Amino acid sequence: MRPWTSSWRWIMLILLAWGTLLFYIGGHLVRDSDQPDRSSRELSKILAKLERLKQQNEDLRRMAESLRIPEGPIDQAPAAGRVHSLEEQLLKAKEQIESYKKGAGKGPGKEHEELRRKIENGVKELWFFVQSEVTKVKKLEGDEAERQADSLLENLGDQQRSILTDVYYLSQADGAGEWRENEARDLTDLVQRRITFLQNPKDCSKAKKLVCNINKGCGYGCQLHHVVYCFMIAYGTERTLILESQNWRYSTGGWETVFKPVSETCTDRSGTSSGHWSGEANDKNVQVVELPIVDSLHPRPPYLPLAVPEDLVGRLTHLHGDPSVWWVSQFVKYLIRPQSWLEKEIEDATRKLGFKHPIIGVHVRRTDKVGTEAAYHTIEEYMAHVEEHYKFLARKVEIDKKRVYLATDDPNLLQEAKSKYPDYEFISDNSISFSAGLHNRYTENSLRGVILDIHFLSQADFLVCTFSSQVCRVAYEIMQTLHPDASGYFHSLDDIYYFGGQNAHNQIAISPHKPQNPEEIVLEPGDLIGVAGNHWDGYSKGINRKSGRTGLYPSYKVKESIDTIKYPTYPEADNEKPQ
Repeated sequence: MRPWTSSWRWIMLILLAWGTLLFYIGGHLVRDSDQPDRSSRELSKILAKLERLKQQNEDLRRMAESLRIPEGPIDQAPAAGRVHSLEEQLLKAKEQIESYKKGAGKGPGKEHEELRRKIENGVKELWFFVQSEVTKVKKLEGDEAERQADSLLENLGDQQRSILTDVYYLSQADGAGEWRENEARDLTDLVQRRITFLQNPKDCSKAKKLVCNINKGCGYGCQLHHVVYCFMIAYGTERTLILESQNWRYSTGGWETVFKPVSETCTDRSGTSSGHWSGEANDKNVQVVELPIVDSLHPRPPYLPLAVPEDLVGRLTHLHGDPSVWWVSQFVKYLIRPQSWLEKEIEDATRKLGFKHPIIGVHVRRTDKVGTEAAYHTIEEYMAHVEEHYKFLARKVEIDKKRVYLATDDPNLLQEAKSKYPDYEFISDNSISFSAGLHNRYTENSLRGVILDIHFLSQADFLVCTFSSQVCRVAYEIMQTLHPDASGYFHSLDDIYYFGGQNAHNQIAISPHKPQNPEEIVLEPGDLIGVAGNHWDGYSKGINRKSGRTGLYPSYKVKESIDTIKYPTYPEADNEKPQ
């Protein structure tokens, strides 16, 4: 017997064992395709096994070649063919695994995400309703009924938190959390590249420009939103934003002394022609256009909030619970890139205050807002929602200390909060509260204070405030840039989110509603509702645009109407690096 014959038999035994193992693994691949919740670790293990088998196959092929098997009576051709066939199966199995892993990386479907958010919102609205109705019963009945009502509220609250915890874990299952992180990062990078491209033309002398003066007669949050409004129109009309900020009431040196310049290549407003805004079409041949404040804007372009870009709406509604605030947040993100001194100031303040998680941000606005734009709210009203959210957080993470970052323009509130809530650690800087007073507001020290307050509020795990305040809304907007979807990380004691000068905020009825009292309005599926506000008791107020009637309706019977606009897509920005 020739020596290569026994070697070949040995090779065939190995191939047989190898084929059996491949068949076993292949069976698992088929079964796993019907079980999308199999962990990626199992797939990685299988892939590693296949890689080792492939290496063994290569070793066997080299061994066969070294043996120089001759053509003749020994039927080695089928064996060689079997080696080749097994190799093809191996490669096919590897491709299937790679395809599966890529598919899993795309995350849950759009319908899954929208349904998850609907459940979350529905549970919240149900809780608002129950709280409101049971509280009414407490006031109407005797002591025993009041005790029963308290017990009912406690039990219902525990159930609500349990359901929301399940919803949270659902949102992280099957790689969905990782997918959201990746998708949010990709979308943010895309938009920031586009903005960077627009703001840095190669030839400033030929670029079309939109001039915006920061010195609107209002506070920092309002002025920042004014610049965002200018920026969104500049982006929509493909004009480089020129921000005029010299003699800024907060810092005479201008915006660039605090934040990075909005452009590295184009800060000069000069051009061959200039004029005031008269509409996108009318200004087509004007190189430099000056924009008024939004209250005086006419005609109004389509690029105002709450509209979002047509080319991004599919991805945004898949990812985020409030696409319009996400879109606004991208312009805020670009604008407030801090200068190095401010960055250091924030780092120093973080260490000095001992800011760490878990922590809930509370913003209490008093002074000029109370009695004009907002009602007075006691600290107890804020803390009720703080305590509620800590009960929810405790189901997900260990709470070593219940911390609150307190931002306020009332210097007396910190001591009041500490005395009434000794179990909480209140983190606050009273010097900021003093600087936020009406007599000190428009100073560099006040600017530093409001920037720090907004920064720490945005960094919190949850935000309790009044959306009638621009400071609160800015903090909420920045929050969206720090998480894949922070649309639900707040409770407002008054308004829903809005952007000053926005276009109409509409909702669409998804369920019929028959009024149960004269204050309510009829809803039919498909009705367009202009929302005025959420009463946070299970009901919202608005106008049915079909019937023309204004009144209350159950919040869970409507969904948001997302307005889309054909914004420029700036394909030239693909190679840009976000600043």
